[in-house]
Amino acid sequence: MDRVSLLTLSGRIIVPFIMGAYQSERFSAAKGQCDLVRRRDGKWFLLVTVDLPDGTKTPTTDFLGVDLGVVNLATDSDGGRHSGEGLEACRIRHHTHRCLLQKAAAGRKRRGYRPKAIRHKLRTLSGQEARFRKDINHQISKSLVAKAQDTGRGLALEDLKGIRDRTRFRKAQRARMGGWAFHQLRHYVAYKAQRAGVRLEIVDPRNTSRECAGCGHIDRANRPSQAEFRCVACGHTDHADVNAARNIRSRARAAVNRPKVSEPPRTLAA
Repeated sequence: MDRVSLLTLSGRIIVPFIMGAYQSERFSAAKGQCDLVRRRDGKWFLLVTVDLPDGTKTPTTDFLGVDLGVVNLATDSDGGRHSGEGLEACRIRHHTHRCLLQKAAAGRKRRGYRPKAIRHKLRTLSGQEARFRKDINHQISKSLVAKAQDTGRGLALEDLKGIRDRTRFRKAQRARMGGWAFHQLRHYVAYKAQRAGVRLEIVDPRNTSRECAGCGHIDRANRPSQAEFRCVACGHTDHADVNAARNIRSRARAAVNRPKVSEPPRTLAA
């Protein structure tokens, strides 16, 4: 299919369009009406809702724990790490460019000019950064789901809802935390896992970064630095994010493998 019929105020028209191989495979499962939208750069896109069946879920008793962070966007319990340095470099580059453009716009406005071109450039920069972040999160989520699926395991993530409200950050960290799209990454992991039939377990995040994956001892002193974990009780050492991911894995396994306690039969009073 290389053309689509659109209803306009002047009647129906046939419009040619380009569709990639990924979209072509799923277009047969289209559901409901389509929406034609115009992006800020002037390009037109046809948004189509498709109804795909979920993957067949296989019973699992083990999980791939995933610790989400800022320096490392995602670290799994096998030791795999997805660095956030590329995303941070992109954020800094766009932030610097944005500041220069805003300063130039303010100067022109004081001289009586309307800086329309500068505002357009600022919108373009914002879109570029968002698309770059989105692409990185798609790559990470796809890799994590594929790894769990290939090894017959589920995925375990922390419940990070409200983390920005309950965590205090130094001034130098605030801009980086503001650009941390962990909710988007978790959303991508969730729907990809559902589609692949991979079980997703959400666990309590409390003390995952301070608890020793070896002996279970919890102490703030276990984290002498951002990347280093050294248990003050048993001497266990590891990368701090890997240690946290292994704690997340253990909590998911405990939740799933916990024996079910049957309630005693109730007796009715005479």
